[in-house]
Amino acid sequence: MAFEFRADVRAASPLYVQLAQKLAQAIRDGRYQADEALPSERLLSESLKLSRVTARKAIDQLVEQGLVVRKRGSGNYIAPKLEQPLTRLTSFSEELNQRGFTPSSRWLTRNISAAAPDEQLSLGLSTGARVVRLERLRLADDVVMAYEMTVLPEHVLPDPLQVDASLYAYLALRGKAPVRALQHIRALNAEPQLAGMLEVPNGQAVLFITRVGYLESGQPVELTHSYCRSDYYGFVAEMRRDSVTTT
Repeated sequence: MAFEFRADVRAASPLYVQLAQKLAQAIRDGRYQADEALPSERLLSESLKLSRVTARKAIDQLVEQGLVVRKRGSGNYIAPKLEQPLTRLTSFSEELNQRGFTPSSRWLTRNISAAAPDEQLSLGLSTGARVVRLERLRLADDVVMAYEMTVLPEHVLPDPLQVDASLYAYLALRGKAPVRALQHIRALNAEPQLAGMLEVPNGQAVLFITRVGYLESGQPVELTHSYCRSDYYGFVAEMRRDSVTTT
């Protein structure tokens, strides 16, 4: 794809920053698609008549912003980005399918065990109740996006091995899919084990999301803890201001 860039000699920002900003805007405008190769440093420098150092530093900026992923021995690629509206309850698979990505899961654990005290509280279970535990990595186009742990009452999902790709799709078939949820989001720094699973540097900031899903009756049926890569995953909220009468 042809890319045009004209340096602003009056700008205070360095040349590589101007180039990074121009490339970032092109990515956000959809001129490049997820997983599409970005022009190499050599092609950028030759076509734009810039130094290789300027092109390299501009791409470094895009990598730091999470817009570009470097694949050793292959090149630089546009990173998949998932922005999930906070006003709509959808599954990970639904969101990715709607945006043209291919969702998949890498299963780590699927078993049944006794509910922990905090799980009993969140899901309204009695002491000694059993729950299904689903632990997996969530991928978009083979890129790890999140590490997820889901707990459900045993009666909601008697056989955890029946779940393949989308948990919500399976629950919908059983008439047990959540219709509303409460979700809490905060940032934390990934410890070594988590960083390794998410394929990010140790200490990188990730989004920690706790969600409790409810049936129409108000019964809680899902407790999910998700650790999402902040460079790929974001949330969008539309806010409106109430009418204010001034005098």
